[in-house]
Amino acid sequence: MERSNASPGAPEPTAGQGSGAARPPTIRAVAARAGVSKSLVSLVLQGSPRVSDAKRQAVREAIDALGYRPNAAARSLVARRTHTVGVLVNDLRNPWFTDVLDGLNSVLHGHGLRMLMADGRLDRRTGQEFARTFQELRVDGLVVAGTLPDTAGLAEAAARLPTVIAGDHGPHLPRVDIVANDDERGARLATEHLLGLGHRRIAHVAGRGPVGELRRRGFEAAMRAHGADAAVEQGDGTEEGGYRAAVRLLGPARGAGRPTAVLAFNDLSGIGVLSAAGELGLRVPGGLSLVGYDNTYLARIRHLWLDSVDNAGHEVGRLAARCLLDRMAHPEAPAVRRLVAPELAVRGSSAPPGGGSRSGPGAA
Repeated sequence: MERSNASPGAPEPTAGQGSGAARPPTIRAVAARAGVSKSLVSLVLQGSPRVSDAKRQAVREAIDALGYRPNAAARSLVARRTHTVGVLVNDLRNPWFTDVLDGLNSVLHGHGLRMLMADGRLDRRTGQEFARTFQELRVDGLVVAGTLPDTAGLAEAAARLPTVIAGDHGPHLPRVDIVANDDERGARLATEHLLGLGHRRIAHVAGRGPVGELRRRGFEAAMRAHGADAAVEQGDGTEEGGYRAAVRLLGPARGAGRPTAVLAFNDLSGIGVLSAAGELGLRVPGGLSLVGYDNTYLARIRHLWLDSVDNAGHEVGRLAARCLLDRMAHPEAPAVRRLVAPELAVRGSSAPPGGGSRSGPGAA
């Protein structure tokens, strides 16, 4: 007679179960252990209020005891929700978007939502591609961070998904909320700071898109109001673009008309300006004052210590997440537009023209 290795009273192996691994517990097993029906377990998992506290507790205890983990895909099919949010970022090379994502996640995670991200720079074919991809993934909502080169796909996605734009000022679409910084005000704030130091020849390394246009408008408005000489050189928001623009602005050909201060479109452009100034023998801030924009971690690096307009990226992301939650709950509500007030962070890259010593930890 063959002897069994099983201990007395041990449960029989489940049919089809290998000797080395147990089959994951099922919702049927949870129901049996809690002494309730499968449908009641489903109601508990969905957070339904139609379950008594006693039965809810019994189900929770059974889940903990068995180590049951719900099948996310199956739950999505039943609830017709995936508990995911698509996030399309214009360009992940810009560290400001990291602040926006951090603000988004701080709210979405607290509401049981996960982010699926895509980098718009990597796919410039058409906006339709990202729209189709996110719809196929059945995301519950969409956040577009930054400026898209083609808005056709955005309009298509917004017609089917709750959608919020973060960090840009358009396009204006029905039932699409916008959360952005007051970019015109921020540029004017930075320009007035440089004017207050005594600068009258100030240049702006400009950016593109609606944000670039608003920052340029704020710069030019402040310069006109003070009767000062404004110069604008087009950049592209990158460090290389800032460097090339600064070489054109600050090179020997400018002579005595060279600007004594520069407002950069963003911190990346500002670092390019710093590189060009160094190559041209202009010490910052003694020979050139410089203000960036976005107040990213780059501006806070000690050997850079860059004055920069705080674009409140974390707050923009947090408000965009709140708008998306409201839009998901009330999809037909009128679109809203929220602007976050900017502030200027003064560190050590600006001083009166023709002199002044650099202050702060980044001082040379």
